[in-house]
Amino acid sequence: MNIVKFNAVQEKIIKISGKHVILDSDVAELYDVETMRINEAVKNNPKKFPKGYVIELTKKEKQEVIENFDNLKVKFSPVVPKAFTRKGLYMLATILKGDKAAETTVAIIEAFDKIMELQETVAELSNSSDKFQQKTLMQKGGEIISEIIGSNLETSESETTFEIDFALMKFKHTIKRNKK
Repeated sequence: MNIVKFNAVQEKIIKISGKHVILDSDVAELYDVETMRINEAVKNNPKKFPKGYVIELTKKEKQEVIENFDNLKVKFSPVVPKAFTRKGLYMLATILKGDKAAETTVAIIEAFDKIMELQETVAELSNSSDKFQQKTLMQKGGEIISEIIGSNLETSESETTFEIDFALMKFKHTIKRNKK
């Protein structure tokens, strides 16, 4: 069985109309099933997917996905994709069964949780005027970013610096790792 890694999920999360979502074809890939099986689960359980849980993209949004995320599956599909919000993914988890489904669900929940934690930290940072609290929040943000993208990096004795410009402030964090 293939283990679903946090970063595999993280790479599939995109932002459409201000919401973090995962496209139905990417959800299917994560769960190792066909896209039609994911959409059947939604169709067969309409009460579990109220408005806002699953979003059917417009043709314009589909084009934005193609342009902004270079998604070949969407580009060559004649169907307008659906996008699962965090709530929709949680509900999908109540339907899909098996070890792979449980493992994938945990990875999805962890990825969305890290995004929310980073957003909250950045919001708190931008509202804080206390220098000590800002420093603490910067460190926390750096640790979250490190968790999100740090495990993708091959390291030996190295130092990696991330610099992110948040309009109001610049965020710089250095990660030092030693070869094990």
